[in-house]
Amino acid sequence: MPDLILGIAAYYHDSAAALIVDGVPVAAAQEERFSRVRHDSAFPARAIRYCLDEAGVTLDDVSAVAYYEDPELKWRRVLTTFAGAAPGGFASFRDTLPAWLKWKRRTADVVRGELAGLGLGRVPELHVRRHHESHAASAFYPSPYESAAVLCIDGVGEWATTTLWHGRGTELKAVSEIRFPHSLGLLYSAFTYFCGFKVDSGEYKLMGLAPYGKPRYARLIREKLIDVKPDGSFRLHMEYFEYLRGQVMTGRGFEQLFGGPRRAPEGPLTEREFDLAASVQQVTEEVVLLLAKHAREVTGERHLVMAGGVALNCVSNGKIINAGVFDEVWVQPAAGDAGGALGAALAVASDRGARRDHLGNGTDGMTGSLLGPAFDDEEIAAYLDGQGVPYTRLTPEELARRTAAELADGKIVGWFQGRMEFGPRALGARSILGDPRDPVMQSAMNLKIKFRESFRPFAPSVLAEDAKDYFELHQESPYMLVVTGVSPAQRIETEGGDGDVSGLDLLKVQRSTIPAVTHVDHSARVQTVTAERNAPYHRLLTEFKERTGCSVLVNTSFNVRGEPIVATPAEAYACFMRTDIDRLAVGNFLLFKEDQPAWQEETDWRDEIPLD
Repeated sequence: MPDLILGIAAYYHDSAAALIVDGVPVAAAQEERFSRVRHDSAFPARAIRYCLDEAGVTLDDVSAVAYYEDPELKWRRVLTTFAGAAPGGFASFRDTLPAWLKWKRRTADVVRGELAGLGLGRVPELHVRRHHESHAASAFYPSPYESAAVLCIDGVGEWATTTLWHGRGTELKAVSEIRFPHSLGLLYSAFTYFCGFKVDSGEYKLMGLAPYGKPRYARLIREKLIDVKPDGSFRLHMEYFEYLRGQVMTGRGFEQLFGGPRRAPEGPLTEREFDLAASVQQVTEEVVLLLAKHAREVTGERHLVMAGGVALNCVSNGKIINAGVFDEVWVQPAAGDAGGALGAALAVASDRGARRDHLGNGTDGMTGSLLGPAFDDEEIAAYLDGQGVPYTRLTPEELARRTAAELADGKIVGWFQGRMEFGPRALGARSILGDPRDPVMQSAMNLKIKFRESFRPFAPSVLAEDAKDYFELHQESPYMLVVTGVSPAQRIETEGGDGDVSGLDLLKVQRSTIPAVTHVDHSARVQTVTAERNAPYHRLLTEFKERTGCSVLVNTSFNVRGEPIVATPAEAYACFMRTDIDRLAVGNFLLFKEDQPAWQEETDWRDEIPLD
């Protein structure tokens, strides 16, 4: 009988479920994709139902359930934190205590009750794993390496904020840890908050903002906020942070240190925010690189695998790779808390004797992270016909050719194919695509499609075999988790450099032959695409190359600001119709905006976005 283990992450942010069969991930999804609540923290009932349905099983068939952190241990940390902060943290303690006393400290019992309430069979035995163990398991067990150093960095789990592990075969052993309140993730979140973005979701905005500024506060951060040792271990100077005493990250100490109050959310961005972002990004990269070097020294391993929220900092990942500390680096595509559901299940599977059979295949065990729901052509046609939507039905080969032609003609395409991605990145299954050679494409997608800040960069997808022609990339990057430089051969150097241009005006400078995916520092967050991981997307890129000579496409997630990535054909069509997306390729159906009954001709978005 196959051994089925259900993993669950819930009640903080990015709730998720994952199903493992004999140690192999077969289904995984975030609850937000079903509830349509961004970063949904609720019990992942819909995600669990999906995972079981995908495998054609019920809870009666599941051997065990794994929960991604230890609630009792976390409760002890909360109590200790409040006691240490007294009397300053009383207001926060008063607001938080009732939930802990009522249900949070007995989360395991709550999870059992929720599972029983699904009516999907008996509730299996529940195993509680520690937060960082779940991260480490999610990174090591699906990785393509027989053995590796395992580095996990995030805000905080129960007590751990940074952990080093050593994985060999099917064994995963803890080596060292740094404990709360000293947290690199919380340091970065403090600057996220101070710059006016939302903690636990706006950190990637801060990372994207960093290249617009200069790291003029980096020395101040090192002197006043964090004490870093040569091995990467660190301590924060807690008098500058408020998260021990209240429910905000920073207060008066930060304001005095950095020349005024925090930026108001949605307020104008100033040079200070650009420079703060650049400064904390630089310090973060320095600490992560020291931690990676220490991991190499302690374990002796040639490969590094990573998870935890800080592992989503693609720029620091690129710094590790470019430094040559390890031969290769592999990052769990669902590196944040959602991936904890997968990791907890993998940890239990390993305890029960699961093997890592994918190692013989020369690839990782994530199936391209395409672990979410799919819709066949019959289901898609039923929706389109039911709505009276006009479309053209094509073969897969015809769809790739026609879509490539539309992209080459400057059209923006919604691309909805196969199984949905697990994790925060769109990987060519639920993506919005564009021509990277178009100098106004970046602004168009941000302002007219995504409805988000103009400074946000877009990522390129590239045929893996052609990646070195476009990027300074020294290994594969299938999950869009590595930032590297655009190849000098593709760069366009302006006479005199940027001169007096600064801030968001840097957006107006064309820097390469693929300007839509080249950030202001000549960098790009690269996804390498192979036919083995994603055949439809590889086919499209190949056709685009045949037509244009360019192996690259702009790839951003199929959603608008504030909403999760689309999960169904209905959601894809709704997003298509309320944005300036020109074409929708959903399954083997190609839809043209001007053919749609509700479409009204408007001014071309290209006329509204001047080059200078």
